[in-house]
Amino acid sequence: MNASPRVGILALQGAVAAHQRSLAGLGVSATLVRTPDDLDRVEALVLPGGESTTLWHLLKVNGLAEPLADRLAGGMPALGTCAGMILLASDVLDGRTDQGWFSAIDLTVRRNAFGRQVDSFECDLELPAVGAPDLHAVFIRAPQVERVGPGVEVLAAVDGGPVAAREGSVIVTAFHPELTPDTRVHRLFVDLVAER
Repeated sequence: MNASPRVGILALQGAVAAHQRSLAGLGVSATLVRTPDDLDRVEALVLPGGESTTLWHLLKVNGLAEPLADRLAGGMPALGTCAGMILLASDVLDGRTDQGWFSAIDLTVRRNAFGRQVDSFECDLELPAVGAPDLHAVFIRAPQVERVGPGVEVLAAVDGGPVAAREGSVIVTAFHPELTPDTRVHRLFVDLVAER
């Protein structure tokens, strides 16, 4: 019997406990990553939602930005949701001048493009990579994908705009899959990690 993959969750801000529950439902006991030593103990990482500029600041303060950049450049699997998508993108529009990102997936994203908190919404998405039925998705101050690189597979779209994508060992969503009981996005990620 194969051991479950060693998945970490970046635990500096955001819906960390919700991601932990989703992974636990799949039999994966996630490591909370707050330090470079924590990062050394995992083979894959979930970057949760939150506030992307705050997350970048906390990554720098906790000494995680550089080692995480190295791990991602080396092919470490990552799942980025909402702010996590922003952090993993190759280019960010409407960011702050002191904000950084990791360029782990060839996407240009615009921060908070779907609007303010009051403009948050839910919808059902066709996401063939996880099968039927449609996936219920929660969007909260979500980023919008403005450009998709040639090696990126769009997994789902809203009104023609990509809201989930995959390139190599990186999966990103503009929505929060951890905020519903449906664990299929997390399963897709765990299966990708297990294949590696």
